[in-house]
Amino acid sequence: MATAEAAQRWGSVLDAVVVYAQGALCRRLARGSVPADGRVRVTGLPRSLDPGSLRARALGAPGVRVTEARIEVEAEPYDTGAPDGLRREVERLRDECAAARGRRDRQLSLIEEVRALRPVPPPRRKDDPHRRTPVDAWLELADFVDERLTGLHSRLVGLEEALRRVEHELTVALDRLARASTDAPSAQVETTVSAVVALDGAEGTEVELELEYGVPGAVWVPAYRLFHRRGDSGGRLVLRASVAQRTGEDWTGVRVALATADLRRATDLPRLRSVRIGRRQPAPASSGWREPPAGLADLFAGYDAAGPRPVTAPARDAVVAGAAPVPVAAAGGPASAPVPPPPPPAPSAPQGYGGPAGVLPVPGGVLGAPPAPFAGEAPDLAAPPPPLRPQRAGKARAGGGPFAAPAAMAPAAPFGAAPPPPAAPAPAPVAGPPQPSGAELDYTTLVLSGPDEQGGRRGRLFPDSPFDPVAAEHRRRAASVAALPLPGHAVRPRESAGSFDHRFDAVARADIPSDGTWHTVTVGEIPVGLRTEYLCVPSVEQTVYATLVLSNATGQALLAGPVEVTVDDDFLLTAALPTLAPGGVCRVGLGPAEGIRVTRRTNLHESTSGLRNNTTVLDHRVHVELANRLAGPVTVEVRERAPVTSEPDVRIEERSDWTAPGDAPGPEHHAPGTRVWRVDLPAGGTAALDGGYEIRIPAGKALVGGNRRS
Repeated sequence: MATAEAAQRWGSVLDAVVVYAQGALCRRLARGSVPADGRVRVTGLPRSLDPGSLRARALGAPGVRVTEARIEVEAEPYDTGAPDGLRREVERLRDECAAARGRRDRQLSLIEEVRALRPVPPPRRKDDPHRRTPVDAWLELADFVDERLTGLHSRLVGLEEALRRVEHELTVALDRLARASTDAPSAQVETTVSAVVALDGAEGTEVELELEYGVPGAVWVPAYRLFHRRGDSGGRLVLRASVAQRTGEDWTGVRVALATADLRRATDLPRLRSVRIGRRQPAPASSGWREPPAGLADLFAGYDAAGPRPVTAPARDAVVAGAAPVPVAAAGGPASAPVPPPPPPAPSAPQGYGGPAGVLPVPGGVLGAPPAPFAGEAPDLAAPPPPLRPQRAGKARAGGGPFAAPAAMAPAAPFGAAPPPPAAPAPAPVAGPPQPSGAELDYTTLVLSGPDEQGGRRGRLFPDSPFDPVAAEHRRRAASVAALPLPGHAVRPRESAGSFDHRFDAVARADIPSDGTWHTVTVGEIPVGLRTEYLCVPSVEQTVYATLVLSNATGQALLAGPVEVTVDDDFLLTAALPTLAPGGVCRVGLGPAEGIRVTRRTNLHESTSGLRNNTTVLDHRVHVELANRLAGPVTVEVRERAPVTSEPDVRIEERSDWTAPGDAPGPEHHAPGTRVWRVDLPAGGTAALDGGYEIRIPAGKALVGGNRRS
């Protein structure tokens, strides 16, 4: 039997991971022969996986197909002999810290005892003569206390130093434990997650299973490294990714892909309802829903006739022999009478579905009127019971239903107490056809209730909402990576991707432990266009800056993130790269270019013109000189700004060979009035640029801030 069980358990290997903006999609591979019963158990799945995301398919065997795949959780004692040195080290340091703290506290208590020593003279009676003070004894006691305190304080210094050292070691060990991988179990009972897969195929056929499942607790942000050499017209841009994951399993030797999509985003198609003009018509019934079948109670007649199920050990321990049954308490009201066990069902009197036709079952009850319990069915404990009324002997409810209690069993109110409030009336049935909610129409989450369900749920479909506290804790710990502080200049993929989604596949396999910290993964090299340009705005600062104009020549967007610029094998700086769509262009600054000098001088000449000198002419002249002291030719872009106006009586005439930014190629958006010179300077060459403009305003007016412009 053990051999058969071992043959049905297949080990699996994590092969590939696709990391999304939040969460990841993992792909595991398992290989083996199809057993006789066709059912195999694939082990190695993480505890934090989403059970609804499991997908399985058979590879390499055309005649084998997967007919069922579900998740099962097993618990087994944790192997204490497994290597867990870090956790044992923390426990050892805790014990050592407690012992050191105890020694320090005992030393402090000894110091307080010695410090409390003082001479106490004997009490003097009324007729006793005055005595001489024993000064020598007092001095000897003071010397003894001083000597003793000196020794105790010397030992206390050593004990406090030892305590500080152990506390520091404990703090370091706790930090290492907190940053350690969550792949290891954290309790003495290990819970393992397996996928039970049913295969339909010939026995003994070799097959490779592919399991795909989603896990939370994985995030990534892009990063870049740019290599450039001075004088070259190109460069290399390497895409890297900072990945952090706390999924509960280490990703060792996996193929990593990075996607900008949101794994948790709903992809359901919207439901478009028709708009009709005319008389109001009832809403049509939702597609896929039908009324409950009649005679549902007969389905469990044989099960009920077989008698009650044997009581399990926990339930047997909870029931005390000879104890009275526990009364059922209504919400907000007094406890009701004890519920007697239901009688066996009457096969000749089927009660149907447990409610009127057209009533939709919902969790904890029905939509509309509450269902009447059929024979052999316990009432819904979640719903308030009907009020108990005194009945005469022999006038009990026919059929001996679960709420048919005699008057003697009704709880009596204490003397002088107010009578209990009346029970709330049952809600009126909803008129019209049933309106099932979205949970009842989500067929993937509906589960058929078994014969042991209470409250009229037997044989009906209800949304499955199991709560696993262990899995919830694992998912909560996994989701904590979303709050990690981002690296410098990093931007989350969903914020920079905008309305598009892309996927980037790493060129090599990578190792990413489940420790919740950032790890760098090299994705690959991206072909980009690079050219070096020099830029200066002499009206603001007479300094020339070197820049790299980067153009995206790929079909994928480059996401925003930090870029490390390396020029001539020397690290230069880390800049922020904006999002670049396919064909986009951006500029990355490299700092001041000390080998290029720029000088700017301005001259203003003010005069009048017109028939009666009624126009003031402000003639501004700009002179810019450039000098290239580099070893190669350069292209320098000099920017100036001409004034703009919306006043009809102000005219501006430009007299220069500069161009507007719209006519010159460039990656930035320029302010109105910006003018550009583009000059090619050979090695050791110079250039002089002359420009200017005239401002004509009425003679009785002046420019705001003065007529002189720099």
